[in-house]
Parts: sequence; C-alpha cells; structure tokens
Amino acid sequence: MVPAFEWLIVSDRFAPPPSVLGLSRNVVIAGGVILFHAAALWALQSGLLRRAAEVVIPVEIISQLLEPPKPAPPPPPPPPPTPQPKAAKTPPPPRPQAIREPKPVPAPNAPVGSVEPPPPPAPIAPPAPPEPPAPPPAAPPAPKLIEISEGQTQYIREPRIVFPAMSRRLGETGTVIVSVYFNSSGIPKRAEIFKSSGYDRLDQAARDAVMQSQVTPIKQPGANEATVYLLRAPIRFVLSQ
Repeated sequence: MVPAFEWLIVSDRFAPPPSVLGLSRNVVIAGGVILFHAAALWALQSGLLRRAAEVVIPVEIISQLLEPPKPAPPPPPPPPPTPQPKAAKTPPPPRPQAIREPKPVPAPNAPVGSVEPPPPPAPIAPPAPPEPPAPPPAAPPAPKLIEISEGQTQYIREPRIVFPAMSRRLGETGTVIVSVYFNSSGIPKRAEIFKSSGYDRLDQAARDAVMQSQVTPIKQPGANEATVYLLRAPIRFVLSQ
C-alpha cells in the first residue's frame, strides 16, 4: 500500500493530461485522494485489511519454515588422552654397612697377669695297620674217582642195546668200550666213548644203552657219597646168522 504523500508525488510526476471534460488536473488529483481514503476507511470498517494481513503473515511464516535447516555444528574433537603417571621407581634397599665395635678399654688399675702358653699338643699315635684279610675258604675237595671192574659190581638193569637199522643193513659190527661214571647208588651220571667201534651210529647206540643201565650200590673203603666210580663197559654189536 502506497502512502498518500507518495501517491501525491507519483501522481504529480505521472499526472495524466487534462481531462476532456474540462476538469483541472488538481481537481482530479484531489478527487482521487479523497476516493482512496474513502476506500481505505470502508475497507478498514469491512475487515478487508485484517483479512489481507492474515493472508500475508502465514505466507511469511511458511517462507520461514521452508528455509533449509542450518547444518549442525561439527562435534567437538575428542579430548587428548590423559597421560598416565609413570610409576615411581622404588629406591633400592640400603646396603648393610659394617659397624665397627669400639675397642674395649681396660679398666683402670686392673690387675695385669701373664698369659701362660698353651701346652704342646699330645703326639698323635699312628693308626693301627689294617688287619690282613681272612683267607678265602678252602675249596671243597674234588669228588674222589675210583675205577672198578665188572667183577666188583653187577647190573641191576643191564644196558638195552638197540642195533641201528642202517648199521644192520650195511653190515656194520664191532665192540664199543664206554666209560660210565656211576655214583655210590649205582646210577650212571655221564658216559664217554673210551674206544670206538669205527662207526658213529654204533658208538651213539652204545652210549645211549649204558645211560639206561644201573648197577648195585658200590661200597669201597675210604669212599663217601661224593665218590664217583668209573666202569669201562664193553658193548658188542654182532649180526646174528
């Protein structure tokens, strides 16, 4: 809305040409001003100005609401890390120091005596020589060996002679003399070939035969349980016709 005085200036500047009806320009201007004021009073009374203000004010509020939001301020920088206090170094424990004891001061007017030298140490006797080791126990005497003949004993169980089949087929014959060692009970303990027949099969058969034999108990003067008796037993291998 243009005020009245500005309207007068504008109307004076852009005044229309003189009316055709013969009215002067001033009369037209004055009539226009009066009409304008009359219209303004009528609008004020009828409430048109209030409605125009109600329309203009919401437009301004909407224009303010439509303005873009201002960017949020950046977050503050994080606080610097708090420096941790350094652990205080524990001082090393104090080193022990030697304390010098004061020298004893002799009491005044103390009696002074002479110190006698200690007696000489007694002579140390030399250690006694070690006793000689005891002699080892005597070895038991070897069993006594007594040689006997066939007439001094008899067979309780005669040697069972088994003629080897191969020797019989080959015609091997001969006499084997076997050294038989008996104990006092007449039981053979071992046997050795004293004289061979010339054939190993016949020698082995003769040894096996005498180890299965047994003689009567033998009693000789000066003999004991450990005495061994040697008998040279002949074993003959002969083919029967």
